[in-house]
Amino acid sequence: MSSVNRTPVKSKLHPRNRNREPYDLKALVKAVPDLENHVKPNKFGVESIDFANPFAVKLLNQALLYHYYGIKKWEFPDKNLCPPIPGRADYLHYLADLLKENDNSNIQQRKQIMGLDIGTGASCIYPILGVTAYDWNFIATDIDVNSIASARKIIEENESLNGKVELRLQKNPNSIFEGILNSDETIDFTMSNPPFHASREMAVKGTRRKVKNLSGDTHSNPKLNFAGVRSELITAGGEVKFIKTMIRESINYKTQCRWFTTLVSKQDNLKDIYKLLRKAEVRELKTIPMGTGNKSSRIVAWTF
Repeated sequence: MSSVNRTPVKSKLHPRNRNREPYDLKALVKAVPDLENHVKPNKFGVESIDFANPFAVKLLNQALLYHYYGIKKWEFPDKNLCPPIPGRADYLHYLADLLKENDNSNIQQRKQIMGLDIGTGASCIYPILGVTAYDWNFIATDIDVNSIASARKIIEENESLNGKVELRLQKNPNSIFEGILNSDETIDFTMSNPPFHASREMAVKGTRRKVKNLSGDTHSNPKLNFAGVRSELITAGGEVKFIKTMIRESINYKTQCRWFTTLVSKQDNLKDIYKLLRKAEVRELKTIPMGTGNKSSRIVAWTF
């Protein structure tokens, strides 16, 4: 590798994000040596990796978790969604800020904090980041038995996660909290990155657009750089229907949770979401903007 080994600054990331500064590719290659085979100059002449290559992206994320978070084993099937670590970490950092607002204690170090991750996926990424960055505890759910099995293996193979994450299978794919939270349980927050496509056709269209932006490839059946099984990417009615179900169910659990939160990828969906939240008579509603690179998103949070 040459002496130029840092990618451009991702200035939109949260101030506490460990990847706010340019990637130290030498350190990342040291953590995961196979990554070196995918390091090459980008169109600006700066050493980077090919973000259109799914194998390279997965290796990069493994290296980030190893180097910055101490997670030495993070394996899951290639067919499953490979989440971008910096963006996922931002969600946790903004949640920490949210919890801190109405709490005089040091929320970042409170070990009794309990979160609920809805749709943890095969990678179990949110609990991993929440445990390693803040020492929080998690209930992690999914409707896919294989994803639960994959997440369990990751937890078992990393000592820092042992005893910090409880996995629960959601047996009813049409429910969010029902069948998961027991009546005597209280949690500090919920979090979710909902499936945002309403159909396979929309998912393929979104993939083509993303791959074209990354590599200029206009192939009719592009190779995914992020993968994802159906339950991770597609839900009937799309993102807004999923979140509407979450809001309706949250009313029944309003005394058991401090903050209900979810990512909303499509700004056009906010109008319908706000309308339902007002109807639910929430005490407080917040929209927290997020952004990584050219992508913008937001967290919608509500409390009763």
